[in-house]
Amino acid sequence: MFITPEGKEIFVVDGHTHFWDGSPDNQRNIHGKQFVECFYAYHTALSPKEQLWEKSKFEKYSADDLYRDLFIDGPDDVAIVQSTYLKDFYKNGFNTVERNSEMAKRYPERFIVNGSFDPRDGEKALEYIHFMKETYDIKGVKMYTAEWNGASKGWRLNDPQAYKCFELCEKLGIRNIHVHKGPTIIPLNKDAFDVHDVDYAATDFQNLNWIVEHCGLPRLDDFCWIAVQETNVYGGLAVALPFIHSRPRYFAEVISELLFWAGPEKILFGSDYAIWTPRWLVEKFWAFELPEDIKQERGVDLTPEIKEKILGLNAARLYDIDIEAKKAAFARSPFSIAAE
Repeated sequence: MFITPEGKEIFVVDGHTHFWDGSPDNQRNIHGKQFVECFYAYHTALSPKEQLWEKSKFEKYSADDLYRDLFIDGPDDVAIVQSTYLKDFYKNGFNTVERNSEMAKRYPERFIVNGSFDPRDGEKALEYIHFMKETYDIKGVKMYTAEWNGASKGWRLNDPQAYKCFELCEKLGIRNIHVHKGPTIIPLNKDAFDVHDVDYAATDFQNLNWIVEHCGLPRLDDFCWIAVQETNVYGGLAVALPFIHSRPRYFAEVISELLFWAGPEKILFGSDYAIWTPRWLVEKFWAFELPEDIKQERGVDLTPEIKEKILGLNAARLYDIDIEAKKAAFARSPFSIAAE
């Protein structure tokens, strides 16, 4: 829970978190090393100095670290854990639904774990979607369209095999499709994260929610022109939000464009933990004011009411989170750190 300087309680749903293992022991090849080092470069470039981690901890942190950073030292009430496999780079996967769910079952009121699949796996992908729903009752998935799979260096949301997977998701009630459409990470190809295929999938699957993580950066204009016309397309602020510290004017431009085109009900907070921790992000976001010239030119503002929607209410709506019921459950279960 985030408490504003005025004493108001703000329910926070962190829509983009991870529990990864990027340690050398899990790296399959040079690309596993490159990938986590690129993450660490984002961390060191955009974090306040007092928030920097040692590289060894960043590569593999504990479940207790995560719980403490999000819920005890941090303001999160609920965190959505996004699974990312990258089996071509990591022996046991980078951030799998199995590992995430094992961690999350220690704190079931706090975590929502999303699955992942690769349509290029054909029938095995469909079988795995069934498995994740039956085993973990997932409500969402995270798509990584630039992920390598053998000789393939990426796929598109409107590929025929992808559509078979989304048809199954719709049938099983897996309604929230989070898609990485943003900055590339070495060695992945930037163009494989292009946002244009969202337009096709969102049109053809109206009953699914398409949460575009990183709001399409560096293709913000393309994303906004899609989001304004597709009622089921949302923007996730992970990666965009940390610029509030290092380049506040740039962040003001990004958030004002999102407010102008998509509107305040279609923007979701995400820390992208453990690249960044949520406390400083939420504190800076709550204190942030749009420059007057940007407010006047765009005709938008970032009011406390809008900030509250972005920080939690919007994601709670997509995931059917009963906020009052959650508050009551938290009151019955004080914070605890379990032994590793």
